[in-house]
Amino acid sequence: MLCGRWGSRRRREPPVPAQVAATVALPPPPALQDGGARRPGLRALKKMGLTEDEDVRAMLRGSRLCKIRSRTWQKERLYRLQEDGLTVWFQRRIPHAPSQHIFFVQHIEAVREGHQSEGLRRFGGAFAPARCLTIAFKGRRKNLDLAAPTAEEAQRWVRGLAKLRARLEAMSQRERLDHWIHSYLHRADSNQDSKMSFKEIKSLLRMVNVDMNDMYAYRLFKECDHSDNERLEGTEIEEFLRRLLKRPELEEIFRRYSGEDRVLSAPELLEFLEDQGEDGATLAHAQQLIQTYELNETAKQHELMTLDGFMMYLLSPEGDALNPAHTCMFQDMDQPLSHYFISSSHNTYLTDSQIGGLSSTEAYVRAFAQGCRCVELDCWEGPGGEPVIYHGHTLTSKILFRDVVQAVRDHAFTQLKGRVLVKGKKLPAARNEDGRILSDREEEEEEEEEEERVEAAEQKRQAKQISPELSALAVYCCATRLRTLRPAPGPPQPYQVSSLSERKAKKLIREAGNSFVRHNTRQLTRVYPSGLRMNSANYSPQEMWNSGCQLVALNFQTPGYEMDLNAGRFLVNGQCGYILKPACLRQPDTNFDPESPGPPRTTLTIQVLTAQQLPKLNAEKPSSIVDPLVRVEIYGVPMDCARKETNYVLNNGFNPHWGQTLQFQLRAPELVLVRFVVEDYDTTSPNDFVGQFTLPLNSLKQGYRHIHLLSKDGASLSPATIFVHIRVQHSRGPD
Repeated sequence: MLCGRWGSRRRREPPVPAQVAATVALPPPPALQDGGARRPGLRALKKMGLTEDEDVRAMLRGSRLCKIRSRTWQKERLYRLQEDGLTVWFQRRIPHAPSQHIFFVQHIEAVREGHQSEGLRRFGGAFAPARCLTIAFKGRRKNLDLAAPTAEEAQRWVRGLAKLRARLEAMSQRERLDHWIHSYLHRADSNQDSKMSFKEIKSLLRMVNVDMNDMYAYRLFKECDHSDNERLEGTEIEEFLRRLLKRPELEEIFRRYSGEDRVLSAPELLEFLEDQGEDGATLAHAQQLIQTYELNETAKQHELMTLDGFMMYLLSPEGDALNPAHTCMFQDMDQPLSHYFISSSHNTYLTDSQIGGLSSTEAYVRAFAQGCRCVELDCWEGPGGEPVIYHGHTLTSKILFRDVVQAVRDHAFTQLKGRVLVKGKKLPAARNEDGRILSDREEEEEEEEEEERVEAAEQKRQAKQISPELSALAVYCCATRLRTLRPAPGPPQPYQVSSLSERKAKKLIREAGNSFVRHNTRQLTRVYPSGLRMNSANYSPQEMWNSGCQLVALNFQTPGYEMDLNAGRFLVNGQCGYILKPACLRQPDTNFDPESPGPPRTTLTIQVLTAQQLPKLNAEKPSSIVDPLVRVEIYGVPMDCARKETNYVLNNGFNPHWGQTLQFQLRAPELVLVRFVVEDYDTTSPNDFVGQFTLPLNSLKQGYRHIHLLSKDGASLSPATIFVHIRVQHSRGPD
């Protein structure tokens, strides 16, 4: 649908050895191959099965590619794939200070060939399209527009990155962990001799975010140094990693069900599944899990699951907190459009603030990649009568309407049906006092200014008449000012759409909650951010969803908890951008009022157990270690909103342990989003964000589950996870 920190830190004392020994813990990696014959980094890449691939080998050698920013800023840089297969190294030439940087393959959103970016279309004319490629990143990072010396070299990078991304995507969580630890081994091995001194082991521990007591670390080191030469190599490194990566909490759960023989039979695994609350768990399903996740062939033949297989299962998508059945399209998609929440963007063309920010077609591409299904085009007459798009009456840059339409054509239709609904004004339509027709944007601006009591500015505007051709395109989504919540006499008019500022929507929710809910069962309502949000900040979309508003438009270019909620709301149903509203928001005669939802009817209990491999927040300071805490936030109707958190764990982002229980009482569980947040505790300044994951309560699986964390921009932080136990108890009837 188109819609016209890092502060100063306190000195920390290392934990005592007994504390560390009790929490050092994860599943052992497969045996290291090739002994010391190969560098740890290449061993990591070999596990991906790509060391012999000609494209990847060329990337390992590196290429001199021209980075293109403008017509005058076009500079050659050396780009080289690192031996871990996870990162690409490149060199920046700053006067008198050459610098080196990396980007992560897993942070790539897409790789486009030819002049398929705004930057290359504008500034890449001197280079043949066959020599050009664009690397688009997740989040707010700018595209990397590149030109290779030859078309074949460009293709090697296009093909090589595609293979690396596909292999990373196909990795199990266990493989990701194994690959992750080997990449750090490579970095910690300072002289690249495939042997690890105690100094290098200490460096490794800091890299992976654990500040281990020297006495305990050296004891662990010497226990693995069977050659007694103050170096670990080959199987000694393997043993050290096996000890480092133990998961005592998983071992305890496993022993609880396996008994003395330390293996799970299919019936014992079934008992665990039933205790997990797995719907429809059967012996056949338990047998299938053994065949899928068990690593030992002998155990598999006897239908037994070892500890390694059990860990593989719990780290798999089937052990995830997100219900795998909800990741595909599972909802009824044949209901009226007003019965769905629709992922919607505001000022889609902007990459920054709404006052003087840059407008770009790339912003549309990024929004579509994030599942957005309603984008905004603010159309104005440009030079020579050609339409342009920008935030009117501001200093934002302008882009051509035709370029935006092309971006829609090229990027909007993944999963979709190849059709566009145009929301806009119909002729005749709303007119201002002097009779001139107002565009949809101008009507929104009038309403916003009216609410903010600055009508004087409106008198200075030159209203633009909408073209008959554009009016003719608005058939199913005709913009209409909302004057009353009472149904109009005569047949229903579901094609009408009202746009409300967040302020007016909140007022309706407060003063006429149920009437607003009923209105939204039969007609579309779009809500947009207040015009006073000069920095393009967002409001909480949850308030609007509570009342059934379908098009809750957010500034997709502005990360924060609001966009986390949006991503969590549209995470399920195949990420198609459409979510069926709860029944209480679809029934025309519903009595639901988000301000008065009734008594609590669901109890959510979350025991936060451990975390694994949390990212470092400041890679430039090797000695910096996080002090993590976990907070669980509930978003729903106002009486359900709550947040509770654990204590912090000192100096351990590798395998912190909490074992704390957080409980919530919920009145409207069908609307609830659960946000898991990890922060780095600080006594003198606000906590630093580490990672988060948000999902609907109705898609949250019970039992022992892993939460796979995402960055502020929504990129995977794999292998970073939280391990929790979840229980949902309903006091009456299913939701």
